[in-house]
Amino acid sequence: MVLPIVLYGNPVLKLVSKSIDQNYPDLHQLIKNMWDTMYFAKGVGLAAPQIGIPIRLFVIDSLEYYKKEDQGKGFKKVFLNAQILDQQGPQWGFDEGCLSIPKITAEVLRKPVIKIRYQDEQFKWHEEEYDDMNARIIQHEYDHIEGILFVEKISAMRKRIIQSKLDKIKRGIVDVKYPVKQ
Repeated sequence: MVLPIVLYGNPVLKLVSKSIDQNYPDLHQLIKNMWDTMYFAKGVGLAAPQIGIPIRLFVIDSLEYYKKEDQGKGFKKVFLNAQILDQQGPQWGFDEGCLSIPKITAEVLRKPVIKIRYQDEQFKWHEEEYDDMNARIIQHEYDHIEGILFVEKISAMRKRIIQSKLDKIKRGIVDVKYPVKQ
């Protein structure tokens, strides 16, 4: 089921999310709904706070991104109770967007290599290293479960330029093809 995506300005997006365990109610249905919502909105990642649920859960599918160039590099995974353990390398900039902040992109500086510890949907622990765009996507979704939005990481000048658009999104004035809520 496609769920409405919470828009910029909703306080749930600023909360540090809570860890969950196997007893979390209807977790597998929630994960399925998150995949449905992400694909419907044409995203590559979606964090639970973006659908109004402040838990440490996000889903990522980078297969399409890597389809044309480095096919073995993409992945489709569920991340539960994630912790970024390490970030390495010189920061590099790339224009990011967000389903909760529609039609706005801005350059965000991020480290190119990360090490992350997380649980999969069976609550099995994994510790893995990611680089390049996969590392960027994970950091973006991880920020969501930490209550951080990409627009908090952009230059002050760029923030001033997009502020009126952000104010409109806060008021629910958006033109998107997926369901949203303030």
